[in-house]
Formats: sequence, structure tokens, C-alpha cells
Amino acid sequence: MTTKMLFGNFKGGVGKTTNSVMVAYELAKKGYKTLVCDLDPQANSTQLLRRTYGLQNGIELPIENTMMVALQENTIKNSLVEIMENLYLLPSHKDFVNYPDFLELKFLPNEPDYKKKRISFFQDQLSKIEDDFDYIIFDVPPTLSIYTDTALYSSDYVIIVLQTQQRSLDGAEAFWEYLQTFYNTYKDVDFDIAGILPVLLKNNVGLDNQIIDDAKKIFGEETLFNVIIKHMERLKRYDRQGISEQQMTAQNDFHDIKVHHIYSDLTDEIIERTHKN
Repeated sequence: MTTKMLFGNFKGGVGKTTNSVMVAYELAKKGYKTLVCDLDPQANSTQLLRRTYGLQNGIELPIENTMMVALQENTIKNSLVEIMENLYLLPSHKDFVNYPDFLELKFLPNEPDYKKKRISFFQDQLSKIEDDFDYIIFDVPPTLSIYTDTALYSSDYVIIVLQTQQRSLDGAEAFWEYLQTFYNTYKDVDFDIAGILPVLLKNNVGLDNQIIDDAKKIFGEETLFNVIIKHMERLKRYDRQGISEQQMTAQNDFHDIKVHHIYSDLTDEIIERTHKN
């Protein structure tokens, strides 16, 4: 059975895309067939996975159909691209900025339940292929938008990414409150909050610990993941060059091993929290 997850926060720059893609990568390495749906017109996860494909294969990732074109033609399968064994991508592109306009024209305000029809359209298309995957991960913009609502409507679990700064904590609170409102508004949605994922702004700094303590008081200590993502410079290289491992390039060293070890542990905890043992 497919498990669909969204990494979210209403504050940008907290590491949603990085953590979404890294978890997807580790799920694939563990043998789970995984799909990343890039529901952000900025296409950050698409770019990261394109660079990863290029790093591993030495050629540019071929993308024949953008997700926007596939959705317009009701042929979402035609947009799927394989990044590596068990890891697939529904790629975003700058044309995905037109998705809200497409929905407004397709489902007019005079139609019954037009708002629900708009946010459920993507799930209707995704249902044609979702049974082919063990996990589907959504990457969305850090804003209240049709993109976020679309992903929430499709999700089974939500992971709130919390960078250890006050604005991120404020964004996490706002996102938590919106999840409750969304859940109460649409009676057929059925997602759970898998947890709050702490991402350290800096390592061993008092503010990091203070924000984490505040989050435990606000959300409950059991809600926070046991695995904490520490500040790691290697992740910046991944954003620029693609995800690497010790067997892939001559540039790898213990930093790659450390990054993958941490994300492997996080992925194991996510598997446990989403009952996919």
C-alpha cells in the first residue's frame, strides 16, 4: 500500500526540499520504490534530482514532458522520470506556475464543490500510478496556496520541518494550525502528523536547544523526531552538484558517509512512524 508524505512549514528556507529529497533517496536505497512529486514552480527538488542523475550517469536527465503538460493531457505517467533504481520524479518546471489558472478554468465557481474539485484534481491523476510506489513524497512552496492544499489533500502523513530559529517555529505553529483547519474543512482527508523534524541552524548553540525545548512544550515531546538533522556543509554541495556517495566519485570522503548515515537513521524512524515495517 502506498504511503504519501508532505514535508512542510510556512517559513521558507528551513530545509523542506533537502529533507524531502534526502529521505526519498534513502527510502530508495532501502528498497522502497519512491516517487518525488515536485509541486513547487521553483522546481528546487527537480533541480537537485537532475543534478544527482547527472552526477551518477554523466549525462543530463532527459525530461520530455513537464508535469504541467501531463496534467493538462490527463497523462501523468508520461511525465515520470527515473533518477536511479527505486527513485522516480514527477518534475516541475516554470510552466507549473500556470497550474492555479488551469484549475480555475477547469472548475468554475458556479460548479458545486468547485474548491474541492480543484484541490483533488491532482490526486485523481496521481491515483492512476500511485499503486506502483511504496512511498510518494510531495515538495511544496512554503506558502498557503493551491499547491500546498493539493498535496495535503493527497497525503497520508505530514512532517513539519523545524529549523532552530524563531521564525521557523512561528511558521511551524501556523502550519500546524492550518493542518487542523484543513482537516476539519474537508471531511474525506485522512492524514496524520508523523512528527516535527528539528533541523539545527548551527551545531551546539544555545538557541538551537531553546527552540527545540519550546517546540516540545508547544507540540508535545513525543511529536519531535528522535533523529535531529545537524548543520552539515556537505548538504550545500549536494544542492549544487547532486547527491553523492563514497562509491560514486573520487571527491567523496567521510562527510558523505556521515550525511547518509544520519538520513538513513531518520528514514528508519519515518518508516517506523508511518507503519511501513
